[in-house]
Amino acid sequence: MINSLKSTEDIKSLRDSLKAEIGNNVVGLDNIVDSLIISILVGGHVLIEGFPGTGKTLLANLFSKSVESTSNRIQSTSDLMPSDITGTRIYNPKEREFEFRSGPIFSNFVIVDEINRAPPKSQSALLECMQERQVSVEGMTRKMDEPFMVLATKNSIELEGTYPLPEAQLDRFLFRLIIDYPDQASEAEIIKRRIGSSPDISPVVSKQAILEGKNMIHSGINAEKNVLEYISSLVQNTANIPKVTLGASPRASVALLYAAKGFAAVTEGRSYVIPDDVKAVAFDVLNHRLILQQNALLDLDDSDSNSATEYLRKIIKDCIDEVIVPV
Repeated sequence: MINSLKSTEDIKSLRDSLKAEIGNNVVGLDNIVDSLIISILVGGHVLIEGFPGTGKTLLANLFSKSVESTSNRIQSTSDLMPSDITGTRIYNPKEREFEFRSGPIFSNFVIVDEINRAPPKSQSALLECMQERQVSVEGMTRKMDEPFMVLATKNSIELEGTYPLPEAQLDRFLFRLIIDYPDQASEAEIIKRRIGSSPDISPVVSKQAILEGKNMIHSGINAEKNVLEYISSLVQNTANIPKVTLGASPRASVALLYAAKGFAAVTEGRSYVIPDDVKAVAFDVLNHRLILQQNALLDLDDSDSNSATEYLRKIIKDCIDEVIVPV
């Protein structure tokens, strides 16, 4: 168990330990696990999207259990109420007074499964806690315990009985991570591992170590002025992408900086950010923040397995290529 982090090299070692533990149960998702580690260490939330049966919920559960902390799961349904998420005041006849019963949102990890099956008023119950890390119920404001992370899952192809996620909510996710079907070798390994066994994982890092890593990344990872200007130029340029109605917001610039700092520390053990770090995380940070025109996908090849994703990948790459990289 990792109980403390003293340097960026310790953060890199934490990443290796988490990937090894989670890798015993999932196959071919190394980059996704890296992004989850970056997110928890910078205080972000993650939307995991993919086809049914690709391991979205399994991965979210395993990741939450790999940290010594509390976790709750919210199964989204059409009749889910905001109070089912945040909690409510209930009359206690023994004490003859109302008392607050906290909902599943009061946890270090909150797994919101099939988030787009929850109606809009229930989805809105997540807005305050995701941005301000507090919940207001009946005139009382309660702070969330740190670390706090929302892990939401969403199926790519299901439309019936679902509700679109509003842009304000999507913008609160640091990453949207897209899981595709595995290749043949990975799928064969998945089948082999599941014969006669079920996923099992033990915590490998303490809550205190996560908080120390978060503080280290925010205060100890340096981003020079030219890197900050590069991030700003890149985000500003998203508004100039053809067939994009609305580009990324200033919140995206902050998210891109946090993610780049996390990438430098987690994957490289570095104490400074370079433009390549920004490029590495740009797609996952920006792909859910761009609003496309309705005719944006009409000219794509129908044979593409995931046309919208590939189109977003292309236009974000073109956007990055148009911005001058600082020396």
